[in-house]
Amino acid sequence: MKKSIIFALSILLFSCSDKAKEASKVSVQSSTLVFIDKTQSIDLSNQYIATKYQNELNSLVSQNINNEGDRLEMYYIHENTAKGRCLSMACRSTMGDIEGKNATDIQAQKLTFELSINREKAIFQKQAINKLMQQNGSASNTFTDVLSSLIVIAKMAETSQNLKVYYFSDMIESMKGAGRRDFQANPPKDISEATNWAKKDLENYKNLVLGSPEITIISPFDPMASSKVNNPNVSIYWKTIFEELGVSVINEL
Repeated sequence: MKKSIIFALSILLFSCSDKAKEASKVSVQSSTLVFIDKTQSIDLSNQYIATKYQNELNSLVSQNINNEGDRLEMYYIHENTAKGRCLSMACRSTMGDIEGKNATDIQAQKLTFELSINREKAIFQKQAINKLMQQNGSASNTFTDVLSSLIVIAKMAETSQNLKVYYFSDMIESMKGAGRRDFQANPPKDISEATNWAKKDLENYKNLVLGSPEITIISPFDPMASSKVNNPNVSIYWKTIFEELGVSVINEL
C-alpha cells in the first residue's frame, strides 16, 4: 500500500515538473491597443502631425511585437468609438523548441526567427500606417467620443496580462446630449473644474475594471502651442479619469 502511494506521488511530481517546464517555455503575450482620432480636429495633411504619428506607430510596433501571440488592435475615435475597430493582428512567428540542439542549430533557428519576426513587424507597421492615413469622410467625424474608449480597454483587459494603450488624439471630448461633455464649446477652465468633471463623469463607468495598463497619449500639438490650443486642463481631466480607474502609468508625448 505504501509503495503504491509513493509511486502515485512520484508520477504526480514528475507530471507537475513537466508542466512547469512547458509553462516556462511560453512567453508572456503582450497586447497593444491603439486609438486613432478620426475627427475633424486631427489634420493629417499637417506634416508635423503626420510625421510624428507615423514615427510613433512604427516605434510602438517595433517595441511591442516580439513573440508569438503578441497582438495589435486599433480603433478609430469618432462618434461611435466603441464600434470603431479597424485592425486586429496577432504575431505568428515562433522560435520553436531549441532544447537539446547544438549551438550551430540554435543560432540558425534564432536567425530564422529574427527574420520572420522582422517581416511581421514590417507588415504590422504598414497596416497600421494605412489605417492612420485613411480619411474619414462620414458624419462620424463631427463628434469625438473618447470616453467610450474606456469600455474597449476594459474588454481587452479581460484577456490581457500585459496591456499597453496608445491614444493618437488631442483628447478633446466633444459629444452632444445630457450628461456629455463638449470640450470644443466648453473646455474645463481650471484644475478644480477638470478634476470635478472627471469624477462626475466616472459615475457612468464606475463598474469598469481596466486592470493595470500602461497608457500613452500622443498629442498632435506642436511643442510651442499655446494653452489656448493645447489646454492643460484637458490633460488633468484625463489624468484624473485614468487614475480613478486604477491606472498608475500615464505617459504624454
